[in-house]
Amino acid sequence: MTPPPNDKQTSSAELELPEHPKRVLVADDELLVVQGVIGSLKALELEVVGPCKNGEEAVLTCREDRPDIALLDIQMPKMDGMQAAQVIFTELDIPVVMLTAYSDDTYLRNCTAAGVFGFLLKPASTEQLHAGLTVAWKRYLDHVDQRSQIVDLKQKLDDRKLIEQAKWIIVKRKTVSEPEAMKLLQKQSRSSRKSIAAVARAVIDSDGLL
Repeated sequence: MTPPPNDKQTSSAELELPEHPKRVLVADDELLVVQGVIGSLKALELEVVGPCKNGEEAVLTCREDRPDIALLDIQMPKMDGMQAAQVIFTELDIPVVMLTAYSDDTYLRNCTAAGVFGFLLKPASTEQLHAGLTVAWKRYLDHVDQRSQIVDLKQKLDDRKLIEQAKWIIVKRKTVSEPEAMKLLQKQSRSSRKSIAAVARAVIDSDGLL
């Protein structure tokens, strides 16, 4: 299942992502490397998207074809792999694995800053590709889960603020105690079959009209 375009915050949290990636975008300007990677991916029964010859083409193809994960070379013409990775992940929410001949600390730090979930050195064997993609996908799933928990927590805090605000509006309007105001909110929630937060929002909105 591939993510829908845009809206990174809501889409990933609501998606039921597959246990393993199925469609892999390949971007590298070296023909021999590309042929080897494609052969390995097909041996792993993965669908190949591309290949792309540069970072710009990789970004465009990701926008159009929505692969599950992208496998990018770092050094490519027009737009390098790290620049492409930043766009592919931050805008499209597609995880990236870097395939490169460079292993120095600068590249590693930059890859991490770009939101890359995996790093493989050329030439990568079929087994190394399988392991690298598996680990990267697991990290991505963990990332999505953590982001979902943060969104859920923020929503709960926002709902709590609404309920507190509505509760004190009822206290002032009806001259009742705080516990009684809460009971009124709960009763209205049950009778209207709406969440307490939705009822609280209606109370706050009506108060603004008075």
